[in-house]
Amino acid sequence: MKIDVKHTAKLAKLRISEEEAPALEAEMTAILQMVEHLPPLSEEGALIDPDDRMELREDEVVPSYPRDEILSNVPKAVAGCIVVPKTM
Repeated sequence: MKIDVKHTAKLAKLRISEEEAPALEAEMTAILQMVEHLPPLSEEGALIDPDDRMELREDEVVPSYPRDEILSNVPKAVAGCIVVPKTM
């Protein structure tokens, strides 16, 4: 299988030099060959353990910190919200 490394790099918005292209092509070819030789998985749920029911825990309501106590630790708060410097 022929891999167009320059085109793949362009799609990924990567710059590669002409010297790097042959090595990257060889690596990508080796990776694809390895993937092609992976054993097939059965569609019978081979990755699912039937003994593990994966049950979710029940939600439990617990008290939280009072808002006034939390806001007492911030440098500036307005209308119950923490004021932070503008970022871009």
